[in-house]
Amino acid sequence: MMNSWLTDHASTAMAFQVFGWLLAGALLGSLYFLTLRWNVRILVSGRALLPFGLQLIRFAVVAAALTIVARSFGALPLLAAALGLLVARTVVLRWEMQP
Repeated sequence: MMNSWLTDHASTAMAFQVFGWLLAGALLGSLYFLTLRWNVRILVSGRALLPFGLQLIRFAVVAAALTIVARSFGALPLLAAALGLLVARTVVLRWEMQP
């Protein structure tokens, strides 16, 4: 009986951790894709070098964050954070496409 409680408790704790990483990835993805709009506006204004540099910085921040998650916490948190990033992409793009 006690073993079942420990298993349930561990499963619940893991679910909360996965949800936390999903949320962290969604936050990172939201920032990444919302700043993409800003980057495109700068590019359209005629300045080409600044948006290129900003894009490199944005990409480096996401790559560094996901690398830290993978090295420090493992595969499951990395997958959850990456999924959160993809969910944020979908939400931000649908939000931006609304008339």
